[in-house]
Amino acid sequence: SSDLDVSEINLGRWREPFTPSGVRLGAEGAAELQRQMTRVTVGRAWSYCATTPSAILTIAYEGGDAALMRQWLGPLDFVSQGDGDLGQRLRRAALRAFGSGAGRVVIIGTDCPSLTEVGLAAAVTATHFHPVVFGPAGDGGYYLVALTQPSQVSLFDNIPWSTAAVLAASCDAARATGHEPALLATLPDVDEPADLPAAETALHAAETVSVIIPALNEAANLARLLPALNAAAPHEIIIADGGSTDETAAVTARFGARHVRTAKGRGAQMNAAAAIATGEFLLFLHADTDLPAAFPDIIRKTLMIPGTAAGAFTFRLREPFRGGGLIEKGVALRCRTCSLPYGDQGLFLRRSLFWALQGFPEYPILEDVAFVRRLRALGRIVTTPEAALTSSRRWQQRGMLSTFLRHQLILAGYAFGISPQRLAGWR
Repeated sequence: SSDLDVSEINLGRWREPFTPSGVRLGAEGAAELQRQMTRVTVGRAWSYCATTPSAILTIAYEGGDAALMRQWLGPLDFVSQGDGDLGQRLRRAALRAFGSGAGRVVIIGTDCPSLTEVGLAAAVTATHFHPVVFGPAGDGGYYLVALTQPSQVSLFDNIPWSTAAVLAASCDAARATGHEPALLATLPDVDEPADLPAAETALHAAETVSVIIPALNEAANLARLLPALNAAAPHEIIIADGGSTDETAAVTARFGARHVRTAKGRGAQMNAAAAIATGEFLLFLHADTDLPAAFPDIIRKTLMIPGTAAGAFTFRLREPFRGGGLIEKGVALRCRTCSLPYGDQGLFLRRSLFWALQGFPEYPILEDVAFVRRLRALGRIVTTPEAALTSSRRWQQRGMLSTFLRHQLILAGYAFGISPQRLAGWR
């Protein structure tokens, strides 16, 4: 079978979460921490599988039932871990995956929020050269194990679980089968109170939002927009300047945003800014569009649900004018029936998915339409109930009917295969 058919997410505990002598969170706090770590891990695992051919994500849960798990984490594949100690449950999960036709099985826990899609890709790559792969945890255990043969489940037998000797004993067990294991980067997991600061840092990084704004002579709009964005405290704001001759750079500096000079063209500008962005989530925003005050939280809640490839805000016009309501209803209908929001609604997605699709096509027009159509193959495109307010200037300047008909003509031309370069002359 192909490289990776099943990626198991094991929700069982690799060790007891906190020692009796040092409990800091209490039962509710520990449960909330586990909820956050599970959301982060499952979201990243889904993102990896969504962009990896033949990869399948399975959640092996303990307690509750599949219906409750699906209600919490979304429409994924859920199986019960079953009874037994950790070794027996790992053995069962691996054999189930191999029995389903997997050529490689990667099992991870949910207590290592530092593990990203890059780490999962590294594990799969390593299996091409090593039959067994471990991701070492800083406490002597491991956060990941990858296997390539059903017979390798014997390395789960007779391991001193919940001790600092787990990894060493597991490596010895792999060698006993004739396989020298590969070791990935060592990452911190969460077992003891002393692990909490690193976990907090990792969880914070997993929720960061980078705002990317393509601009060309947008100083006036940026002077209005940037204070509101700063008030919401996103991870960073990057202005991708395609050659402005106004005060765009000065305004950007005044409000503490990052400024990057790029080639002209919205697709090229957004790609250049995304290349230096460091947030977990990317938000692509037009300079004349205002967002809800709590937009970072809306983005996090939307994208933390596995199966959601991207999101956008409900379209609203900031300045009312005759016929504006019809435009808003038409956009809502398009989003509901076609899952096709446009860039003026504030498009957001995981950075890993953005680069898996190699960014925006660098067209002179319709780069957002082409990109969203590719995104739809990966998962749901969600339009939030919260609205983004977009300037009505183009509708008012050119007339509602004229602008609408021009848009429809351009879209029809694109659907019939006319190049974006040619369509750009129809604007």
